[in-house]
Amino acid sequence: MPPSPTAVLDRSAALEWYRKNRARSAEIFDVIDEGAYYSRPIALRNPIVFYEGHLPGFSVNTLIKKGLGRAGVDARLEDIFARGIDPDDEQSAAPRGNVTTWPARVEVRRFADACDALVERALCEDAVEREGAPVLDRAEGVFTLLEHEALHHETLLYMWHRLDLRDKLRPAGDEPVTGVDAPTPSQVLVPAGTATLGARRGAMPFGWDNEFEEHRVEVAAFEIDVYDVTNAAFLEFVEGGGYGDPRWWNDADLSWLERERVRHPMFWERHDGTWYWRGQFTLVPLPLAWPVYVTYAEAAAFARWRGRRLPSEAEFHRAAYGTPSGDERTHPWGDARPDTTRGRFDFSGWDPVPVGSFPAGVSAWGLHDLVGNGWEWTSTVFAPFPGFRPSPSYPEYSADFFDGQHYVLKGASPVTARELIRRSFRNWFRPQYPYVYATFRCVRSLD
Repeated sequence: MPPSPTAVLDRSAALEWYRKNRARSAEIFDVIDEGAYYSRPIALRNPIVFYEGHLPGFSVNTLIKKGLGRAGVDARLEDIFARGIDPDDEQSAAPRGNVTTWPARVEVRRFADACDALVERALCEDAVEREGAPVLDRAEGVFTLLEHEALHHETLLYMWHRLDLRDKLRPAGDEPVTGVDAPTPSQVLVPAGTATLGARRGAMPFGWDNEFEEHRVEVAAFEIDVYDVTNAAFLEFVEGGGYGDPRWWNDADLSWLERERVRHPMFWERHDGTWYWRGQFTLVPLPLAWPVYVTYAEAAAFARWRGRRLPSEAEFHRAAYGTPSGDERTHPWGDARPDTTRGRFDFSGWDPVPVGSFPAGVSAWGLHDLVGNGWEWTSTVFAPFPGFRPSPSYPEYSADFFDGQHYVLKGASPVTARELIRRSFRNWFRPQYPYVYATFRCVRSLD
């Protein structure tokens, strides 16, 4: 069937991307010991088995069943593996559908292979881009399943990070970059100006529904940290009693601290009086120059302690993409495509590196690491932009989280796929969720 006159899909590129995603998924699952397959390293998420079925199952549910209107592979498994969970607390963290017995791994893999065959055949032969068809218009269903799997690679690694180190096979060449002195904290002034948030429909092949519609926001002048807050800086807060001082926390966060006995970042451990970073495969003496990974609640408390605050989403955009001339860049460094000289992203490593390691990635204002090395918390509650419309291929993707209980993150982490690095992309998590590769920087208003 000939492509529509507005075709945006390159079939060969889509097939290559799909196969790359599936290969990366296999590599990620191969890292864990077989004995951990049914474990639940994060109690607020499903056990590991769910995700090996969810990734191919979601692709079939989205493109084959919803998009093309055809039968899938196994209706029972497609239902079991349909959606993940994001509960308020562990007590409500039951899998959707009340699954009591998960399938054997051989059954999950047989299901995945059959799903892959269906999806690959569709990408090669079927009318997966069809003007006017809700899930197929501009090949939305294809891009949805491709980016969905890329997104899950990162969330899987959040889970793997909580596994016992003995339950994972450390890859060759995994050597954390440590021993660098943390830079002296500094700030720069970003003058008042306009920030463009979101994207214009039709201006790019694909975007998630929460990225639309493009709009502009006037931003007052502010002062912002040149570097993300480092472990060295956060250590001062920890050892200065910051977790025990109620002045820096709201009531909900104080209850969380007490309930979970939180006294330091989730990625830190203390052994025999020495602080360590819990890496993906090994404990590392706390790298003082690395960005600290914390919850929104911890980031906001530190900012208050410093007499500052977290940036809004609009301020982040102004700092990351604005310029003194008033123009806006595609990326902090300009219009060049993301590559390994610009930042720590696209699975370039399992852990962060010292802040300021990528001078080729600085913004027009001289800010480092705005994309890569850790997502950055903003003070903006995740909500729809004006003109929001749920995506036909995945209508609940954003809408289920417009609940006032999630905050926007921008940028990227070391394991964020290159395909997700675009100005309009938005991430979001609950303020007390501690497992994200998320850092922050502080701002100060100048009015």
